[in-house]
Amino acid sequence: MRTHTGDKPFSCKLCNYKSTLKSTLVAHMRTHTGDKPFSCELCNYKFTTKSGLVPHMRTHTGDKPFSCKSCDYKSTLKSTLVAHMRTHTGDKPFSCKICNYKSTAKSGLVVHMRTHTGDKPFSCKLCNYKSTLKNTLVAHMRTHTGDKPFSCELCNYKSTTKAGLVRHMRTHTGDKPFSCKSCNYKSSLKSTLVAHMRTHSGDKPFSCKICNHKSTTKSGLVAHMRTHTGDKPFSCGYAITNLQQ
Repeated sequence: MRTHTGDKPFSCKLCNYKSTLKSTLVAHMRTHTGDKPFSCELCNYKFTTKSGLVPHMRTHTGDKPFSCKSCDYKSTLKSTLVAHMRTHTGDKPFSCKICNYKSTAKSGLVVHMRTHTGDKPFSCKLCNYKSTLKNTLVAHMRTHTGDKPFSCELCNYKSTTKAGLVRHMRTHTGDKPFSCKSCNYKSSLKSTLVAHMRTHSGDKPFSCKICNHKSTTKSGLVAHMRTHTGDKPFSCGYAITNLQQ
């Protein structure tokens, strides 16, 4: 009946939390004590509630009981399915209060807010690198380990990230998904399109600290700096071979 009356007779003595069930209050108290009595038998994961352990076990079993009725998507969590359904409906209920960004999931908004706060909670233990995303840190760690788990099926190319492999595959397919709105230019990389757009806008954000030279790209500035340093990193192998003979 409390679901109808809204009555919540069980109160936390440490905060303002109230509950309709005593068992829910018991579980809540563990957020204060740090107690996690429900342990996974396959790994070191521990949970404050049994309901938290149940979906975790699906990461081991591969079970995905929640299915999308509009496509083949399946999920281990009902909440993840709910968020996925918004990709079909276009609903984005989570809005940023600072800009116009909207997200299909609360977690997406949390990550976005870091672009405003500058918060980078994920730190590398081997260097000073910090990241706003956990998966970006995972990819970064491969620069230390040398691990490249994403392999091209058409050549020997390997990448530390899936995104890197996707970009590489365009060298085989010739796909250029990024188009200029001002001319017919197309690019396989978004970053290349951004640099191209500067040929229209005249923007040159890369400046030489020694002279007034400015460049539309960082690589252009690097090449210019050699006019000051005298660095000549490219050698003709043919000339060297003939001289040795």
